[in-house]
Amino acid sequence: MDSLDEIKSRIEAAVPGAKIEIVQNGSPSQQHSLLIDNEHAVAIARFLRVDPALHLDFCSNVTGVDWIDRVVKKTTKVKKVVDGQEKEIVETTEEKIPGYLEAVYHLYSMTHKHGPVVIRMRTRDRAEGTHLPSLTPIWRSAEFQEREIFDLYGIRFEGHPDLRRILMWDEFENYPMRKDYREPDDYEWEPTPHDEVLARAKQHYTPRPTEDELKPS
Repeated sequence: MDSLDEIKSRIEAAVPGAKIEIVQNGSPSQQHSLLIDNEHAVAIARFLRVDPALHLDFCSNVTGVDWIDRVVKKTTKVKKVVDGQEKEIVETTEEKIPGYLEAVYHLYSMTHKHGPVVIRMRTRDRAEGTHLPSLTPIWRSAEFQEREIFDLYGIRFEGHPDLRRILMWDEFENYPMRKDYREPDDYEWEPTPHDEVLARAKQHYTPRPTEDELKPS
């Protein structure tokens, strides 16, 4: 199978205007991925599936990732004049990176027996701009998995044939897989509270009157 650099170049040649970035993975797996732009995502996905050399006809896994707002410290060496002498000084700067959500797809070719090729899409933010194009029209196996990401992370997949909650009940609020999600203590409205959840909920119950309080005065 072609390298990611070669796949990137072939996509850019086949899909005019496509913007693709190779995202490095520093873990032991070294499973690098392609960040594709949302505007051309469906056309890129279609190319990956129908291209004779790649023929990535199976989407095995789709998952969500939550990147909250974070501050990254960067150190740089600069030359400055100190006490009349030029010295090399290490300066530290901070860069604030706004949060966003990602959908990550693992693609394989059942025909050529190769893969995975990992592609990802990124939302504009974690608030109003959480829309991504659905890739279910290209890989039907993504249907339930995109629904799960919608349910747990809040990404709204435009063009999905049946986008609705799949794990949480309809009245549930918020998205429990987001990193800043906090469980409420009062789970009285949960269909089946149990164990620790039930113990926390009992803190909100109205205390039962004692026998002395029930005696007529």
